[in-house]
This record gives sequence, C-alpha cells and structure tokens, in this order.
Amino acid sequence: MTQPSPIRLLIVDDHPVVRDGLVAILHQGEPDLEVVGEAGDGREAVNAWRTLRPTVTIMDLQLPGQSGVEAITAIRREDPTASILVLTTFDGDADIQRALEAGARGYLLKSVRRAILIEAVRAVASGQRYLPPATAARLVEAMEAEKLTARELDVLRLVAEGQRNREIAETLGLAEPTVKIHVNNLLRKLQVKDRTEAAVVALRRGLVHLKS
Repeated sequence: MTQPSPIRLLIVDDHPVVRDGLVAILHQGEPDLEVVGEAGDGREAVNAWRTLRPTVTIMDLQLPGQSGVEAITAIRREDPTASILVLTTFDGDADIQRALEAGARGYLLKSVRRAILIEAVRAVASGQRYLPPATAARLVEAMEAEKLTARELDVLRLVAEGQRNREIAETLGLAEPTVKIHVNNLLRKLQVKDRTEAAVVALRRGLVHLKS
C-alpha cells in the first residue's frame, strides 16, 4: 500500500531556539510531518517558500525587515492556495484580523500545547481553517467594535508613544484642533476615559505596536 506524501513544513521565526524547538516538536513521533526548511525573516521566508513550495508555512508575525503579514501577503499573491499557519505571541484582535485578511488559514499563540499545534498543521494542510475558540472570540470582539479610520490609527500610534496634541499635529501636518477631534473620537470608539487608557487598549488589542 502506497504511503501518503508527508506534510512538508517551512518554519519562519526570527529566534533560532524557537525554530529548533518547533523542529523537535514536529518531528517527534509524527511520520506524516516533515520540516523541509527554516527562515529567520520575512524576505527569507518568501524566498524559501518559492524554492521549497511547502505544504504548510508556519509563520511568526514579528519578523525583522519584512513583517509576517507582509510575507503572507507576498506568498498568497503568488499562490492564492498557499497554506499558512500563524504561530505568534501577538494576541490582539487586530493582529488576528490582519493575518487572516492577508491570507493565513490558521492562527495560534506560542503558548499552545504540542497536540493543538499538530492538529492545526494537519487541518490547514487539508485546506481547513483553524482558529481556537479564544481566537474566534477575539474576532467577534473586533467585528463588534467601531472601526477606526486610517488617520485615527496614525493619531493613536502617536498617543501610545506619549506625544501630546501639539506634537502629533506637527508630526502629521495637521492643525492642533483637528488632532483634538481625532483624539476625542478615539476615546469614544475605544470606550475609554483618557489617553493613557486608550494607549493600553490599543496595545492590548494589537491596534498599534511600539518599536522596541
């Protein structure tokens, strides 16, 4: 009887120790899984995918150079059927939404158990979506929340960096009263009382990420 072809995996993470751990986890007693390549940044991931054409790409979002979302977008632009499973520390609803909109078929946090990771890999390889209940709940939360405009997101990012209205106005080339209107709209849409709480909510939901 002919054995089915193994699920060929490309692992993308900027931390070698994480890649080593994933290789060990996925090879351990799982004859249907085969790690065929690794990549440490977004551009390397796209190039490795072009060369290897894996069944499933396991992709982190926080990558140097080209982000995980950008890499997913580039891969899916070349092959809309490419199967990508996100494995990341980012747990905000905005992060989940961006990854799925880019074309990811599944989304897991790095705190997930080995059995769930393997289950997700097999599901994505077979063409299914894989979203744990907590992740799906975050998406529902995002759908129910009032959408922020691109300009409001620009202002929110600067608020989270600690800039005041005058500084934001100078940075974005806006009048200070216009910035004040945007900030008031942000407080209302995020359902928070002040700028500090707005920054906390923005970071928790993944609406903005501060550069390290």
